[in-house]
Amino acid sequence: MDEMMLAPGDYVTIAATTVVCTVLAMVLALVALRVNRRGSIASQFTIVVAAAILAIVGSTVAIVAEMFFSTHDLAVLVWVIGMSAVVSLTAAWFIIRRTAKASSAALIEKAQRVGDGAVVNDARPGWREFDDVSAQLADASERLAAAREEIANLDASRRQFFAWISHDLRTPLAGIRAVTEALEDGMVDDPVESVRIIRSRVDTVNRMVDDLFQLSKLESGTMRLSREAVVLLDLVSDAVVDVQADAAARSIRIRQSGIDSHLVWADPRELTRAIGNLLANGVRHAPAGSEIVVSAHTLGDERLVVSVLDHGSGVSSEDLGRMFDVGWRANTARSAEQEAAGAGLGLAIVRGIVEAHGGEVGAENLDDGFRMTVVLPAGEPLT
Repeated sequence: MDEMMLAPGDYVTIAATTVVCTVLAMVLALVALRVNRRGSIASQFTIVVAAAILAIVGSTVAIVAEMFFSTHDLAVLVWVIGMSAVVSLTAAWFIIRRTAKASSAALIEKAQRVGDGAVVNDARPGWREFDDVSAQLADASERLAAAREEIANLDASRRQFFAWISHDLRTPLAGIRAVTEALEDGMVDDPVESVRIIRSRVDTVNRMVDDLFQLSKLESGTMRLSREAVVLLDLVSDAVVDVQADAAARSIRIRQSGIDSHLVWADPRELTRAIGNLLANGVRHAPAGSEIVVSAHTLGDERLVVSVLDHGSGVSSEDLGRMFDVGWRANTARSAEQEAAGAGLGLAIVRGIVEAHGGEVGAENLDDGFRMTVVLPAGEPLT
């Protein structure tokens, strides 16, 4: 019994031999992986499996040789281990190649479909790493589809906007030409009235060009604000003066509520323009003879809310989220009478100015009318 026991030195020899053979096998594997770094996944895995088998075979043969086995026994062991290693390596290569090929083929096909613009599902090829890539491809295809749809919508809006602005510019220009031709031909009974009409049409074109220039600065980020502490009442009063003539023409009253005693850190010129655009929109859509209320209140100590409430019919719920987009109009029908409505830039300019101040805009339908709000930081911004 004692003769079959190994001495402590034998255990050390076995351990050292195993470590040496394993290290040599791993070094060879690293060299092979580096040489084959552009090879297939199946070949890379096969090299790793071959290295493990080589480490086991080499360690076993070396240890048996050190134990002074007979030549016959050593030859039998080498043949058995060698054949097992070859068969195992072949089987491992076949399984790895088949699995990797199926998984990679599925991923390649899915990637091609994503490139073609399709939305792919989250099919799982089988391996966890491939499953993760498949999930990412599915998510990317959905986000790309959403981005393509958004681009298509923006492109459609852009085409529609240019069609509208072209129409809106042609309408006053055509009026100017008609009146000037009538003046040239002596067909006008009241030249003073004709001059007034021409001036009105020129003012309309000038407002459109000014709005386009303002919008271009907002969208390009080139507009620079000159902020200062201003009294909200002064801004609202100036905005009311700008729209008073149009309001009076429709017998619309503009009333202020809670505007006193509010200060806001803003560019007075730009913020007056934003409030004026909100009032102009209210005057345009409020019923004749009704009232528009401009009010303000604070949210905590950091935000100021300015609201414009009219008693019009408002807009549909699906339009609330896009009424501040460029070119949006509550009614897409075009007519000569609508030229005063502008090119759908007023509310887009409001949003651009307010967001440049670090605020946000909103709109909601109420039981007694329609309200648009501007939320602004009340204090001086941190620099």
